[in-house]
Amino acid sequence: MALTLLQSAFSLLLVLLSLTFRNAHALPNGLSVISERSLPSGWTYRGCYVDNVNGRILANTEPNSATETVESCVATCIGAGFTVAGMEYADECYCGNTLVGGATLASADTQCNMACAGNSAEMCGAGNRMSIYATGTLTVLAPPVQQTSGLPGSWTFQGCISEGANGARTFPNQIILTTTNSATNCLSLCSQYGYMAGGMEYGDECCMDTLSPSIVYAPLLIVRVDCGDVSDITTNGATTEPLTDCSMSCPGDPRYLCGAGNRLSYYKWTGTSLTNWATPTGGAAGQYQFLVPGVVIPLVTTQNINGKVTFVEKSGTSQYPNSTGAYELDVSLVNNFPAAWRTMHVKTDVFCSASLVLPDKVGRQINIGGWSGTSTYGIRLYWPDGSPGVAGVNDWQENPAELELQSGRWYPSAMILSNGSILIVGGENGSNGPPVPSLEVLPRPPGGNTTVYCDWLQKTDPYNLYPFLAVLPSGGVFVAYYNQARILDPGTFQTIKTLPGIPGSVIYPTTSGRSYPFEGTSMLMPQHAPYTDLLTVLICGGSNPGPAIALDNCVSIQPDAANPVWALERMPSRRVMPCITALPDGTYLILNGAEQGTAGFGLATLPNLGAVLYDPTKPIGSRFSIMANTIVARLYHSEAILLQDGRVMVSGSDPEDGVHPQEFRVESFSPPYLLSGLAKPAYTMTNKDWTYGQSIQFTVTSGSTANLRVSLMGVESSTHGNSMGQRTIFPAVSCAGNTCTITAPPNNKVCPPGWFQVFVLDGPTPSSSQFVRIGGDPGKLGNWPTFPDFKVPGV
Repeated sequence: MALTLLQSAFSLLLVLLSLTFRNAHALPNGLSVISERSLPSGWTYRGCYVDNVNGRILANTEPNSATETVESCVATCIGAGFTVAGMEYADECYCGNTLVGGATLASADTQCNMACAGNSAEMCGAGNRMSIYATGTLTVLAPPVQQTSGLPGSWTFQGCISEGANGARTFPNQIILTTTNSATNCLSLCSQYGYMAGGMEYGDECCMDTLSPSIVYAPLLIVRVDCGDVSDITTNGATTEPLTDCSMSCPGDPRYLCGAGNRLSYYKWTGTSLTNWATPTGGAAGQYQFLVPGVVIPLVTTQNINGKVTFVEKSGTSQYPNSTGAYELDVSLVNNFPAAWRTMHVKTDVFCSASLVLPDKVGRQINIGGWSGTSTYGIRLYWPDGSPGVAGVNDWQENPAELELQSGRWYPSAMILSNGSILIVGGENGSNGPPVPSLEVLPRPPGGNTTVYCDWLQKTDPYNLYPFLAVLPSGGVFVAYYNQARILDPGTFQTIKTLPGIPGSVIYPTTSGRSYPFEGTSMLMPQHAPYTDLLTVLICGGSNPGPAIALDNCVSIQPDAANPVWALERMPSRRVMPCITALPDGTYLILNGAEQGTAGFGLATLPNLGAVLYDPTKPIGSRFSIMANTIVARLYHSEAILLQDGRVMVSGSDPEDGVHPQEFRVESFSPPYLLSGLAKPAYTMTNKDWTYGQSIQFTVTSGSTANLRVSLMGVESSTHGNSMGQRTIFPAVSCAGNTCTITAPPNNKVCPPGWFQVFVLDGPTPSSSQFVRIGGDPGKLGNWPTFPDFKVPGV
């Protein structure tokens, strides 16, 4: 019996000893390696490995922790989706899916002899020694090399280069990819955004142009992606260095190297150029000219159907104390300054308002919203009269006590709907006030409050001001705001289609914005009879929060497509606060703005003095031509509109930055079609009021009809990168001798009711325009407003 009890006690002792040794592997210094029983299922200790012989053996660094334990590091790596965890120097945790750099076991497990910061009984590596735990098969990769094959597109490895001289970056665009950087990922980004040179630095840096604020930066292992142009290497003073200097592995593919400190693994695109920008000279580059001295710094300019241009300004910007806030310019009299300008009057402040030319029979101009108080509710109307060379007498009509918006709006947008009524979207409640996340329609429908709340405006405040609007051929209402876009039902204004997010820059792909205050510019691409092609929307430039690096690309989309996607193409330079003007030959002039900053007073630097021409008939990547430069900085509050003679009038700039002047000079830009030496065609037309689908005859009085085209250019108001009312339509036209027939657009969705400039083109050269109305006045705006002190034209 005694022997049996002794045997039982001895057996129990063996079990206890077995359990003890299963839970920890003791080391001579008293520290222990945690066993499988204390770890998640499948995780085991794999040994003490040597670190930093060929760089880090695990590519992903977690933040140092004063409470570091084996269990906590393993849990962190599992949470990040990794299968290998390593502890080093007591409080450092590293993760990965493989060991890299030709990692080898230390000669003795006891070399990992530092107590974990959070548990003195556990072992967490040592200096350049890493305690490795893993689940599944542990793979050890050979020391990394430069990737020279299996590259995306037409990229080829060029060598190891330094960063630029005197602290300059070799490539201006930089992205941190802490866990995914590799030649494949980096270079794919570079080419996607139009850059033909790129490199990786510090392992996780991809160098091009931008940084994403959503990225969490590793405290020790930093890998950069850099993108730019081949010319940046010489411009910024980079030099070729030994290949051995580029010695850090890529966290996204540790088989390969991604530069090192101040060293870039440099790659070059050697295939067909991604950016074939034309550089014409002489008349083919267009020409800026001084047009006339100004009397105000305009906030909005509008080409009206009387052949004159209205200027409205915010209170206090004129250098003249007796400024009235509104003037009209007769372009035919620019050589007679006193006669060229007519003084007009507004009663409330039009600072950052919206404007349109109405489809009523006299083409009244409406101005909506304003800066503060009563002004934000403002509705102002002007009936244009007079003619070139003949002064008008009408003035702006306004009575806030009778006629006002339902919601006060600063920075709203406006558009004529397909039914002829006026849509007003967004804004803020006065100067830097709370958002007004709603839309409303004029004339005001009967009933109480008929505004429509828009949660998508609420969620993107304050980055959605002056949204871009368009009527789509499907009938929907397109809205682009901040970095988002959607289609609204034209009756209920509820969302019927949410479009993909608008791409930004390579550095800030998801946080860059296109509407105010990041302020890009937008246009509708030409529509051609028989109107079977989907309408394309173009948006160019913009900026981003933080460093406010202006965007150097345009994006375009066909919203009515079954699965619409954004196409991105790089511009020759960065632009924030640009203007864009549709030209009668179907091209677009992009000008004004800055290369750094955002919209607002004193918030932008580096004026962009060059113009570019965009031709949508050419392939993406080849659509830009670099045009002539100006000497006039056009920053915040600048405008550009199409004149009747085919020139572009360029005005404004109210930067209030202490560096650049408040700009009163008015310029014109002559596109290449006016400088070719070819004679302008001319025509006569009597029918100035078209119905949809109608056949309209005109007579060509000068020029050939062999290659004749007709363009219909929507009358526009220009402000803050928005060209409200713009639309370009090339209708069907046929000729018999000098008598030609236009077929008007078919309906109010292809062509919402409104006024258009009609240009006849002989080859590339446009005539001067005449104004016509298309689609009548279905909203009966001619009878509105119904107050005795407002003059109305009737329907």
